[in-house]
Amino acid sequence: MPAARLMLLDTAALYFRAFHGLPETITAPDGAPVNAVRGLLDIIARLVTEFEPTDLVACWDDAWRPRWRVDLVPSYKAHRLAEEGVGSRSDREVVPEALTPQIPMIVEALAALGIARVGAADHEADDVIGTLATTAMTPVDVVTSDRDLFQVIDDDRGVRVVSTARGMRDLELVTDEVVLEKYGVRAAQYADFATLRGDASDGLPGVAGIGEKTAASLLARFGDLEGVLAAAADPRTGIPAGQAAKLRAGEAYARRALPAVEVVRDLPLPRADTAVRMTAERREAGAALAERWALGRSMDRVIAALAGER
Repeated sequence: MPAARLMLLDTAALYFRAFHGLPETITAPDGAPVNAVRGLLDIIARLVTEFEPTDLVACWDDAWRPRWRVDLVPSYKAHRLAEEGVGSRSDREVVPEALTPQIPMIVEALAALGIARVGAADHEADDVIGTLATTAMTPVDVVTSDRDLFQVIDDDRGVRVVSTARGMRDLELVTDEVVLEKYGVRAAQYADFATLRGDASDGLPGVAGIGEKTAASLLARFGDLEGVLAAAADPRTGIPAGQAAKLRAGEAYARRALPAVEVVRDLPLPRADTAVRMTAERREAGAALAERWALGRSMDRVIAALAGER
């Protein structure tokens, strides 16, 4: 048997990828699109087959844009809000029309297959991942395209990211060494780095005038955001005057933004059966969904993967 290993799925990121990777012409007998459902099943089958997790959790966005993060940084994910009317936006995320009805189908498919789905009120999947990765007693693979989750990487505990940013055909295993090589910071410094530099994909502006290289060099010298801000206030540290002035001007923003950037690591999550296994009941339930939604070989592949049929 493979050694114990927990796999945490950034589920929404994966079903969005699945939706955009397959044509909407893939439909159920009633004409409903099922491209995201089929694509997600294929992704899970590939991941389970390749990485052989003993435990698997589909981490869920109970709130894709938590109010407490918006209170800290009002621009947080604001560019992804759906238009409500001229000059105004709703609180809904922009989701392709053909994807929306597939999300309940994905929920049903995960339940049929016995894949634990875990979310937390007013928190994102990232926070569920942060908590489970921090508290796990085994090595962890975090499957995501989101660089923010680099902050949970811990080489000493065997926590790594399986990055889908380059696509499922070119998965990248991200460790602390990889983060250091790419960005010049340690994984443990990534939240401080993103706070200083900003992240347009999440609507985080960063500290004005502090780019990626500058942020990395400051963290290399002063350790963390608190150390950088303290150094900017002390002329004896040798930070160039212009740079120090930018940091002082952006200090209030940085202090608000850091808690929004950091994943939560101590959520009181419900207990869940996370073991990867296949039963006769799950096979039957999966086969019934495959017939109802015309899922083709996708359901067969994920059932085989969960059953350990290589």
